[in-house]
Amino acid sequence: MRGRRKLRTGVVVGDRMQKTVTVSLVRQFAHRLYGKRVVRTKRVHAHDEHGAKLGDRVRIVETRPLSKTKRWRVVEILDRAR
Repeated sequence: MRGRRKLRTGVVVGDRMQKTVTVSLVRQFAHRLYGKRVVRTKRVHAHDEHGAKLGDRVRIVETRPLSKTKRWRVVEILDRAR
């Protein structure tokens, strides 16, 4: 049995490549000392067979390395961009 795979929800910020999208992952947490909200953003490349476009909210899952930078795969498109 495989280990648990990470599931993340993010917004597509780049769709210029073939079958690859750039997804922006935002995480919020409280600062350890001051308690203020801190926002951190990470951009990852994800393999996309669903045809996600710029601005779509997507769910991605961790997968084996597919290329030099791709380690994620688009599972579903949650919201289409307006």
